[in-house]
Amino acid sequence: MKPINIGLLGIGTVGGGTYTVLKRNQEEIARRAGREIKVKMIADRDLDRARSFADQDVIVTDNAHEVTTHPDIDIVVELIGGQTIAKDLILEAIAHGKHVVTANKALLANHGTEIFAAARAKGVMVAFEAAVAGGIPIIKALREGLTANRITWIAGIINGTSNFILSEMRDKGLSFEQVLAEAQKLGYAESDPTYDIEGIDAAHKITLMSAIAFGIPVQFSKVYTEGITKLTGEDIRYAEELGYRIKLLGITKRVEKGIELRVPPTLIPVRRLIANVEGVMNAIVVKETLLARHSTTVPERVLSRPPVR
Repeated sequence: MKPINIGLLGIGTVGGGTYTVLKRNQEEIARRAGREIKVKMIADRDLDRARSFADQDVIVTDNAHEVTTHPDIDIVVELIGGQTIAKDLILEAIAHGKHVVTANKALLANHGTEIFAAARAKGVMVAFEAAVAGGIPIIKALREGLTANRITWIAGIINGTSNFILSEMRDKGLSFEQVLAEAQKLGYAESDPTYDIEGIDAAHKITLMSAIAFGIPVQFSKVYTEGITKLTGEDIRYAEELGYRIKLLGITKRVEKGIELRVPPTLIPVRRLIANVEGVMNAIVVKETLLARHSTTVPERVLSRPPVR
């Protein structure tokens, strides 16, 4: 049987890791998929870096359009980031009948409606599980596992950097600035941590989850977003004394007038499981009811993932 041919756009840290995993687990992936999945092309501006990863039978180019338009490529994996070139390449790949895989949450949160519409019109898939709490299969759960249920609300710790900072401030009594520096040293926070600590990253993710859960267009511009930069050690200690912990949550829920979308620092009772998710762990709680003649409330589902560096 003909293998599924992959074209990688970008071979940086994430792209290199993707190539290595696909190569290392090639036999097991083929067994599970029923077909060989093979990287056929890599596009990167740094040709020397790309060649250092690629096997001899892999085509290497510095022109990404060669990948998105190549007739032998079945799936284009976008790993370059950003919202301009990446968008154009994804739309070009879709126009040429390619399925697309991306972890570009910012792009999808802002332009997902256009991208998904193009994919539907062309009859191809856009897969983006890694864009939202990568270790938790929440997108698959919302799309497939919970299709028979009416989702009432979703709340999640969906940014590991902010959760690490809040956990360390509480456990060690350190200031926000001290813990942020430690997070950067450990590689949990970027040199510019704005997206994490201002809640923007979480807002991107809850936007995508909301669109799938409630069947609405992606509406990142309508998310109320508040980060953790104004929180102090006193805030965290007072919350603890009152039986609460502060977590930065992404929240979306049905309300009388529509769908609510917000990312706020939130007081959570210590007895709740999600309040005890610490460090760079993520967790997502889904509240749902069964779609039946007589609706039955289903217990909250808590999905979590281990820390990833």
